[in-house]
Amino acid sequence: MKDQFPYVCRKSVRGKSRNFYRITWLENGKRRERYVPLPDDRDTPEFATAYWAIRSGKAAPEPKARYSWQNLITAYRSHRKYRALAPGTRRKYDPVIEAILEKNAAKDLRQVTRQQVRAVHQKYAETPRKADLYLQVVSLLYNFARKTLDWPVENPAEGIELYGPQKQHQPWPPWLQDAWVKACIDLNETRMLTAFWLGTGTGQRPGDLTAMEWDHFDGEYMKVVQDKTEARLTIWCPKRLRAHLSSLRRTGRYVLPKNLTQPLTYSQLEKDFRRVRAALGEKAAPYSMHGWRYVAAVELAEAGCSDAEIQSVTGHKALEMVQKYRRAAAQQALSKQAGQRRDRHRTNRG
Repeated sequence: MKDQFPYVCRKSVRGKSRNFYRITWLENGKRRERYVPLPDDRDTPEFATAYWAIRSGKAAPEPKARYSWQNLITAYRSHRKYRALAPGTRRKYDPVIEAILEKNAAKDLRQVTRQQVRAVHQKYAETPRKADLYLQVVSLLYNFARKTLDWPVENPAEGIELYGPQKQHQPWPPWLQDAWVKACIDLNETRMLTAFWLGTGTGQRPGDLTAMEWDHFDGEYMKVVQDKTEARLTIWCPKRLRAHLSSLRRTGRYVLPKNLTQPLTYSQLEKDFRRVRAALGEKAAPYSMHGWRYVAAVELAEAGCSDAEIQSVTGHKALEMVQKYRRAAAQQALSKQAGQRRDRHRTNRG
C-alpha cells in the first residue's frame, strides 16, 4: 500500500521516538539532508497540515549554512576523535550536543558571540557542573571546527572562566551508614540498600553499579568494566556484600533491575537515592552516592592496604586520589596515637 505521507520517518531523540520529514538537497555536488519535526500522531489534522506545508515548500527551511552547527556536529560525530571517547564521556557530551543541535542546527556558528556563550553559562550558574560542561563542549566543538576542519571560526568560549570543582564528595561517616541501612529497611527500599552495599563493597561509581549483572557475580567476585575508564576489574566482595546479595531474590538480569531485561538508569537511581536521603533529614543532605566509593577507599586505607591493593578495588588510575585516602587514614591513626601518648604523660606527671 502506498504511503500517504512519503519522506516521513521515525527518529529517536533523547530516548523518545518522533516523526520527522526528511529533506534532501545538493550542496557543492554533495548530498545533504535535514529532518524537520512533525506532530506525533499521523492520524490528526495537525499532522497533515504540518506535512503538506513542508511538502508544498511553504514551511520548508532554507538549506543550512556551510558552517552550521548541524554540519559541524555531523563531522565531529563521524570523526575518530569522537569515536575514541570513552562511553561514559560520550554519555556526558551527547545531551549537551543534542541540546545545541535542537536549537541551533541551521545556524551559522560564526555568528555566535562571546557574550551569548557567557550568558548561557551564567544561566546555569545554580548548577555549576552543568554550566561548565556546556562551556567545555562548546569550546571543544569550536576547536574541532578550527583545528581539524580548518573552518574560519574563532572560539567564543575560550578564556571564559569555569565555575570549577565544587564541594568534593565526602566518605560517609559510620553514623550515616547505619542510618541509611535502617532507613532502607524501614522504607522497604531494597534497591537502595543493595546499591549502598554494592557501592561500599566494590568501591565503584554509581553509574557502574547499575551495569552489574547477576552473571557477573560468582558468589565471591564481581566482574566490572568501568564506564569512565573502561578498566576491567574482578573485585572480591566483602562478607557483608556477599551476605546481602545471597539474601536477594533475583528478579531480572541486573542486580539493580528496572525490569526483567533492563538495568535501573542512573537518573532513576539518583531519584530513589534522594528520596531516602530526604527521610534522613538535613544532616544527611551534604552527602552523595559517590561517597559510597570513598567509604571503600577509606576503609581499605585504614586497614593498612597498599596503594596497589586499593587501586585493585577502586580502579583509580591516578595515585593522587589513592594517596589522599591513605594520608587521611594515617593522620587519624597518628592523631589517636598522639592523644593517647599525651594522656599517659599527664597521668605519669600526676
